[in-house]
Amino acid sequence: MESPTLRVYEKLRQSLVEFVGVAGFQSLASRALTLATPEAPSLSEARVTADGSLQGLGEIETQIDIDKDRAGEGGIILIARLLGLLRVFLGEALTLSLLRNAWPGEAFDDGNAGNGRKA
Repeated sequence: MESPTLRVYEKLRQSLVEFVGVAGFQSLASRALTLATPEAPSLSEARVTADGSLQGLGEIETQIDIDKDRAGEGGIILIARLLGLLRVFLGEALTLSLLRNAWPGEAFDDGNAGNGRKA
């Protein structure tokens, strides 16, 4: 069974490859993994392949000797770093638009909602 983190990662990969290309996504994902590894050393076993797929994370998350809460933590940190890079390079509005396209019908807070302004 695929972990929730891998499902989110794959959905992001599929959506973003259409926008930034395979090489662009692979570069972003590799950088996100590099940024996340100091916070979650278990990610040192994970690798981003040439097509942007993630290898090794599923094995890390399902290891019996790791606390289940901590096991998913590395994946969450990786996804957070990936989204952070997207926000830096693409801007918040475009990143939110890409997320809405990947997960239609889901609500994403754009940070401007409820700021007291009326349309």
